[in-house]
Amino acid sequence: MRFSSVGGNFFKELKEQVDAYFERTGKSTKGGWALYLQTTAMFLWLAGSYTLLMAVDLNPWLAVLLAISLGLAIAGVGFNVMHDANHGSYSKHRLVNSAMRFSLDLIGGSSYLWRHKHNVLHHTYTNIEGLDTDGDAGALLRLAPFQKWHWFHRYQHVYVWPLYALFALKWWFADDFRELITGRIGGQPFPRPKAVGVMTTLFGKVLFFSWAFVLPLLLHPTWWLIPLWLIASATTGLMLAVVFQLAHCAAEAKHFDASTTPEMPLEWAVHQVTTTVDFAHKNRLLSWYVGGLNFQVEHHLFAKICHTRYPAISKIVAEVCRSYDVPYFAQPTALKAFLSNVRYLYQLGRKPMRVPR
Repeated sequence: MRFSSVGGNFFKELKEQVDAYFERTGKSTKGGWALYLQTTAMFLWLAGSYTLLMAVDLNPWLAVLLAISLGLAIAGVGFNVMHDANHGSYSKHRLVNSAMRFSLDLIGGSSYLWRHKHNVLHHTYTNIEGLDTDGDAGALLRLAPFQKWHWFHRYQHVYVWPLYALFALKWWFADDFRELITGRIGGQPFPRPKAVGVMTTLFGKVLFFSWAFVLPLLLHPTWWLIPLWLIASATTGLMLAVVFQLAHCAAEAKHFDASTTPEMPLEWAVHQVTTTVDFAHKNRLLSWYVGGLNFQVEHHLFAKICHTRYPAISKIVAEVCRSYDVPYFAQPTALKAFLSNVRYLYQLGRKPMRVPR
């Protein structure tokens, strides 16, 4: 798949202005003390919630609240630690990035598979049907206008939430193993991992299943573990799915079909801006928790820059977009972004005039 060469000056000027900002301020493009504090806070949150669940005799309601807290902490580690590390924006030192990258394996995923699914397929071919696997949720959901419509999609804006709640369990127990065995992610082949990659993935799975499922079962062999597992995993799944969906499953974000043309009509950087939506720029607490993923436009344009720098460079991105008449969308609040996502799901669920086959 090729991108148009038209509009190349847009990204050239954008890069020059962003580079000038870092040169002028003397700030690093990688993570600093703010990111290290975030990392510490997220791991302490996760460890604290888990330890209380394991070591303290709790009444059922407190156990439920701690299970929710644990699920939020797992998602927080994903947002703030593994995401930057897998993009190489956590630190200027490769070994530090590698160590922090393994945090994804510790919370149930595979850092090796994630880099191919997210860094390569999603970031290169954003919202391109047939290439961006993030927009393919199978037959149950219609997330792009080129996907086949089924009658039950009329209700997808209602039943999508329990599916999102199952996202983490599906990822932990099925997706990674299937992709590792088949050598394909969403139908797209990826380079087979070397022995080290396979061993790292399997070792991470063993560690995760040990602390998340085996140890609790040994310490507390009771049926109460089942609802607590489901609550924690549902919280993680909902947070991960919703935050990532807000940026690309919205009416403002464009979608393209790889099967209709060998070349995209837009230059790569313009394509990234028009297929992505920011939200809640002024909500510092939300930005802190989601690891800057509410600045998705900036992230897609400059994935090698740490998320703590996105609020500053977002002003540059918005200004350059205006000067080149490139549409730049940013929902003012998380609620408006959420409602936009619900409306989008509802609209895609209605029977189209021409049903995709």
